[in-house]
Amino acid sequence: MAAPDATTIRDLSGTWVMNKTLSDDPDPILQLQGIGWFLRTAIGLATITLHAKQYVTEDGVTHIDIDQTATGGIKGTSENRELDWQFRKHSDYIFGAVQGRSRFIKLEDVEDEFLKSGWLDEIKQDVAIQNYVESLDAGWIANQIWGFELIEGRRHYVRHVVVTKGDKREQARLVYDYVEAQDDTLDIAY
Repeated sequence: MAAPDATTIRDLSGTWVMNKTLSDDPDPILQLQGIGWFLRTAIGLATITLHAKQYVTEDGVTHIDIDQTATGGIKGTSENRELDWQFRKHSDYIFGAVQGRSRFIKLEDVEDEFLKSGWLDEIKQDVAIQNYVESLDAGWIANQIWGFELIEGRRHYVRHVVVTKGDKREQARLVYDYVEAQDDTLDIAY
């Protein structure tokens, strides 16, 4: 389902399902990040759902808390982002130990052409979200820009992802469909 106009980069709250047909294959990125074949295959077969809650705390910092689930309700990773560009450490069973930081960013401040291209005017004229993550164990760096694109005539939440390790580089566009909660089974307690 297309993202509703009321859902913007300043409020991504909702449930999003990765659209595998419109997304690039994430396998080369996962391989560069050192994810083993078995886990990459499982990820490739699974339907990935993001349950997002975006809010601003009393100190004025935007937070985005995302719980990922895979087909069958299998728990994935959690993304808890604070958009203040401060490094925070995190560790999980897929990516290991990492440190990352996030912020709102104007596209004119993004240097990589893949990361800054393809966005709707609402992103070009306002801001996108940048997530920058460094692996503390495996030596890779992931740089993502989040925003909205028009794909096949429909507005979608999209992540442009670039992963580098040494002189190697992989990139992918990940496209998400908005899921409107039809019953209590989609409500996530935070």
